[in-house]
Amino acid sequence: MEFWFSENHTPNVQISIRVDKQLYSGKSEFQRIDVFESPEFGRFLTLDGYMMLTEKDEFIYHEMITHVPMAVHPNVRKVLVIGAGDGGVIREIVRYPEIEKIDMAEIDPLVVEVCRKYLPQTACRFDDPRVNIHYEDGLKFVRFKENEYDLIIVDSTDPFGPGEGLFTKEFYGNCYKALKDDGILINQHESPFYPDDAAACQRAHKNIVGTFPIAKVYQAHIPTYPSGHWLFGFASKKYHPLKNLDEIRWNMRSLTCRYYTTTLHKGAFYIPAYVEDMLKNVE
Repeated sequence: MEFWFSENHTPNVQISIRVDKQLYSGKSEFQRIDVFESPEFGRFLTLDGYMMLTEKDEFIYHEMITHVPMAVHPNVRKVLVIGAGDGGVIREIVRYPEIEKIDMAEIDPLVVEVCRKYLPQTACRFDDPRVNIHYEDGLKFVRFKENEYDLIIVDSTDPFGPGEGLFTKEFYGNCYKALKDDGILINQHESPFYPDDAAACQRAHKNIVGTFPIAKVYQAHIPTYPSGHWLFGFASKKYHPLKNLDEIRWNMRSLTCRYYTTTLHKGAFYIPAYVEDMLKNVE
């Protein structure tokens, strides 16, 4: 008998992945957590039945949410990561030796525990001495910070359930306050393709544009996410993601990436016409 994991992307569309076995299933006070083994995508993590990452394509998401701001901001020393219990953002951000402190606010300790055990490909750098894990709501954690961080990365789940508060105007206002005068905020911005996801993109973009003087959107192709077309938000008090991109400085680092390049960085901000129109409607 064959076993398949299926996730509904709309009432009329679903993605299905054949599963060899289920490695873990549990429930925290916040959500259900499952880890599966598949022949095509390797191990993958789902929360409340929604795909979070797979071993085969997680590098795309984690490289694009991390290296884009690091190629723009010239002097990142203190970073706040909200969510990111799978460890992929931490794995990428600790590759920068000049970073002095990384605070990570993750609401669910069980996600970190499960990923450490079953997804060591991503959860491999939590023990870096610069990383401080705070098991609390990122919305509450950032509320009491002011002029503290050079970079905030919001690696949240979708805008419902535990991640719902991380898409509000109040949250983005608190992030603005927590950032230094030249700080950058990066967030996952959902998919623009299906109507419900597009509406979530619009709400997030409207709230960010109303808070930050510079707010742009960029894209990546992530096969296991709804439609495969995924957006990220880049917001800053000072830096423009293209005008302030320092290709020479970043390339001199000789970091090896499987998806991100500084050439791709520039292209990622040239979004399709339908996405431009969708975002202009709320700007």
